[in-house]
Amino acid sequence: MFSRVPKEFIHSITPDHGTEFLQLADIRDELQVTIYWPDPYSPEQRGTNENTNGLIREYFPKGKSLNGHNLEEVLKCQNRINRRPKRVLDYRTPEEILFDKVLRLV
Repeated sequence: MFSRVPKEFIHSITPDHGTEFLQLADIRDELQVTIYWPDPYSPEQRGTNENTNGLIREYFPKGKSLNGHNLEEVLKCQNRINRRPKRVLDYRTPEEILFDKVLRLV
């Protein structure tokens, strides 16, 4: 996932405490970034993460198993979120910011 993002945009990573982040030390070493571990049960320390989780829940409701979804569905969700204009980005998309290209025609 990080291979598509220019390294100068990745300064730090603030993960959840889930088991999916057990290999984060390898990513840290490869990217030469700082890992900030938030306190358990402190969502306010992971604002962007919590907001993104909310956006993902629009496609995959909380409490429902993800086992029935294939990679194509996950990538579709990812693309829609990354192509969604955000107020904090002056109504540009994350892709426009990261890859310096305009994706919208309007």
